[in-house]
Amino acid sequence: MNRSSTSRTAVAVAITAALLSTGGCGLGGADPGGGGQAARTGRVAGEITFRTLQLKPTFTAYVQGVIDAFEEKYPEATVKWEDVPGDGYNEKLVADARAGTLPDVVNLSTDSFQLLAGRGVLADVAALDGAAAAAYVPGAWEQFKLPGRGDSVYAYPWYVTPEILTYNRDLFAEAGLDPDRPPTTVEQFFDCAEQIAARSGGRYAAFMADPKGRLPGDWQKMGVPILNGERDRFTFGTDRAVAWVERMKDLYDKGAMPKESLLKADDINQLYGSGKLVFGPGSPGFVKDVKRNAPQVYARTQVAGAVTGTLGHIGIYAQSLGIRKDTGHPDAAAEFAKWVTNGPNQVEFSRKATIYPSHAQGLADPFFSDRGDGKDAETLARAVGAEQLRTAALDANTPVEWTSQVGDAVVREVQKAITGEQDARTAVRKAQDAANRLLADAARG
Repeated sequence: MNRSSTSRTAVAVAITAALLSTGGCGLGGADPGGGGQAARTGRVAGEITFRTLQLKPTFTAYVQGVIDAFEEKYPEATVKWEDVPGDGYNEKLVADARAGTLPDVVNLSTDSFQLLAGRGVLADVAALDGAAAAAYVPGAWEQFKLPGRGDSVYAYPWYVTPEILTYNRDLFAEAGLDPDRPPTTVEQFFDCAEQIAARSGGRYAAFMADPKGRLPGDWQKMGVPILNGERDRFTFGTDRAVAWVERMKDLYDKGAMPKESLLKADDINQLYGSGKLVFGPGSPGFVKDVKRNAPQVYARTQVAGAVTGTLGHIGIYAQSLGIRKDTGHPDAAAEFAKWVTNGPNQVEFSRKATIYPSHAQGLADPFFSDRGDGKDAETLARAVGAEQLRTAALDANTPVEWTSQVGDAVVREVQKAITGEQDARTAVRKAQDAANRLLADAARG
């Protein structure tokens, strides 16, 4: 379950060009809205395959215990578990779907969910088990819908991680800012960064420069329309987006970000852990890492709710369980996916890893509301993250259409504007043109 921090970089789509090419992946002929979905019979029986992503060996005992309990409850059902490495996971899923060997129940990250669901190889779990929707955190079920597919849902929500805000309160105060009044909008965040740059004397920076970690999240939070209503054109070329690029350039010039972080992936954990960065990654898991690796900085780490913007949205990193559309055992597959993602099982998993249940009953467990004395960052991060999952609007994270190629094309133009190679308005226009060319190419497939 190794993964990068759950900032916008983590929740951004990471599908390669080869995978998105319908000719290359061999799934172009799949009928997204067509028939072929197995129907339930009322009998939970048969052998099903269950694939997870990089959970062995750390979580072997936990997962096997969940399987054993399911098989005890449903003695006619058998679960064959396979766990695969993260490297090449999407390629393997595509190859299996192409060969007709996709597992009955499969662990999907945000990008692999979008990849398979968009090509019609996953079952509509709302049709298989529509009553299950009410069991999950509001918004979690919605994460696994697709544009233009109505109420169809293509995966059961599993574990999730919300955005939070982490910052070094001593450096924050040293810059003349009130640690008890952290920014809540993108604009306020930039205001804080500007003051940090002015007061730090170059000894530390506010945040990382790489736009890939902030887009399209910042624009979504600012109310920039990423797509038109039909979702067939990118429409982010607005004055607000231009203003965002101009502000990024200004902050970069003033030293609010490490210069080298614009074009290469610096280790944000190392920079924050060495006291050279005010804002850390927006991940509860990051707080735990700092506690282990940089205890002196951990003692100065403060946690708050995520920067949400005027819309009140947060991003989440989500894992899900999809069901093969033509599984031979739809009852066993659906009941098992629901079993893995039920409240008690998700709470137990969350106690072993820095994750949160998508199941409402699980998230209601006191473990997720305990703030302790309000001073321990790890305890507070867990409570703040859970509160946001219960109450905040969960945005759609990175839209399906914002592929890794689109993100790279946008970032290239924005980087040129930040370094002064072109003006911000030109950068946004070129970025939108490039994104729309890629979107049109994908539609022609």
